[in-house]
Amino acid sequence: MPTSLRVVPLLAALSISLLAGGVPAHAGGQAQTAPEWQAAIASPLRTDDDRKADDKRKPAEFLAFAQVKPGMKALDISAGGGSTATLLAAAVGSKGEVWAQNAMENAKLDARKVPNLHSFVAGFDNPLPPHAPALDLITINMSYHDIANTPANRDAMNKRLYDALKPGGKLVIIDNAAKKGSGLSATRTLHRIDEDSVVQEVTRAGFKLDTSSGYLRAPSDPREQPFFEMKGAPDDKFALRFVK
Repeated sequence: MPTSLRVVPLLAALSISLLAGGVPAHAGGQAQTAPEWQAAIASPLRTDDDRKADDKRKPAEFLAFAQVKPGMKALDISAGGGSTATLLAAAVGSKGEVWAQNAMENAKLDARKVPNLHSFVAGFDNPLPPHAPALDLITINMSYHDIANTPANRDAMNKRLYDALKPGGKLVIIDNAAKKGSGLSATRTLHRIDEDSVVQEVTRAGFKLDTSSGYLRAPSDPREQPFFEMKGAPDDKFALRFVK
């Protein structure tokens, strides 16, 4: 068989492999799950409550999509119960640091006594920890729509986040998907937000959309109810990664 003909099926097989998600970052799938992420997920720093949400939140895919690496300096905005911040602290390791802004229960988060995890309180107009170094990663996990319901100036917030990152640093936003074209109309009623609106606001601060991921997508969701009223049915979420 001529060499050129033998190359064709090899190229076809390689193309299929690439499309299947073996390499690209936007896939965010199990093929990218490195051993250090599995160790972070199994970390004793995480609580039983953290683990209860793993089937829904898919922490391995999250860490892959956020491109978390040991030694990173990361900030989790609107940290809530601290689940994402604690996972990040386990993933970046002892040489990394994580700051958790506005955890709902700062005392409980501090009680975990994670040496490289620091909780603090700050407004969304300037949600940065004092005296923090330049950051590698900022995450906003299912809270951007809540921030839209506050008086905060999101343009000012996004610009401060941009300035806080190192060149090449990443901003990862995950949220509950509203219907396309709905803008901010569902942020209060359905606790959802239109993906395109988030992209428009964030890129206005200077960020570029690096990629998106479908690892939390649920096409069966009509996006007509709050996620917490769906009685266990899959709810549609988007994942966006921006780069400075």
